[in-house]
Amino acid sequence: MTGSIALIGAGNWGKNHLKNLKNLGVLHSVLELSEEMISLRRSDHPDVKFTSDEKEILEDPDIKGVVIAAPAHLHYELAKKYLLSGKDVLVEKPLALKVENGEDLVKIAEEKGRVLMVGHILQFHAAVIRLKKLIDDGELGELRYIYSNRLNIGKLRSEENVLWSFAPHDISLILMLMDGEEPAEITAFGGAYVNKNIYDTTMTTLEFTSGVKGHIFVSWLHPFKEQKLVVVGSEKMAVFDDVSKEKLFLYPHTIELEEGNIPVAHKAEPEIVEFDTTQPLEEELKHFIKCIADRSEPKTDGKEGVRVLRILKKAGFFLK
Repeated sequence: MTGSIALIGAGNWGKNHLKNLKNLGVLHSVLELSEEMISLRRSDHPDVKFTSDEKEILEDPDIKGVVIAAPAHLHYELAKKYLLSGKDVLVEKPLALKVENGEDLVKIAEEKGRVLMVGHILQFHAAVIRLKKLIDDGELGELRYIYSNRLNIGKLRSEENVLWSFAPHDISLILMLMDGEEPAEITAFGGAYVNKNIYDTTMTTLEFTSGVKGHIFVSWLHPFKEQKLVVVGSEKMAVFDDVSKEKLFLYPHTIELEEGNIPVAHKAEPEIVEFDTTQPLEEELKHFIKCIADRSEPKTDGKEGVRVLRILKKAGFFLK
């Protein structure tokens, strides 16, 4: 696998892929159309091969896989092109901007026998993996409610709204915690304030047939950064706070009926949950490399990516 993966796009997120692929010893070359960006990245990585000629990537037999870190509206076009050329593909989220395009990519990958993986990075976060084990071990009791906040005053998009830009992470994470169960009912609302055609803030509600409910609140018009996922169980509550140093907390609050069946909450101090510290992006790329090597299905494969797209589409139906 040494030097067998090309990076497509070296922008804000691509630079992180570049660094990790290089450190892992698998980076072959980087395709970037902006000469200014090539100059910027080359100053930090003078030993890396950069090109603006796509044919060099498509036609090089030594390149077995590509990592696509281009703008979301290009994901489908690029992933399709590289799958058809015989390359394995890791594409950043979302897989595509249309469900049918995502389904087409899955079909092509199956027909060509190629690995198709989506960059749902939180599934490779050590704290999230630990949280999933706590749930599976019954530490929280029965799941009741899951909600997430992904908020920031950040980079506003012009091609996709905040739902499609931010929420894929949270949808993928909730599906993981729910063992792949998709919500039976989805509603959403939001507001477009900067550009009348692009939603800046959305709230999506989810109802599962198992009885679990939840919501996802995303916004790029927020005064501070917040990335929290809260899981409410019948016995305990858990919080994954990706902005905090400790990341994962358990709250053993209890509610008891007192004085004639009056529910009273008894608060408890949070417990910091320990977990092995790893870098999610590095773990994601290691997983992609392994899938290429042993021809296995990725944890976040194309089908999982399509499930996320279906939920985004249903939520988007309400954003009129």
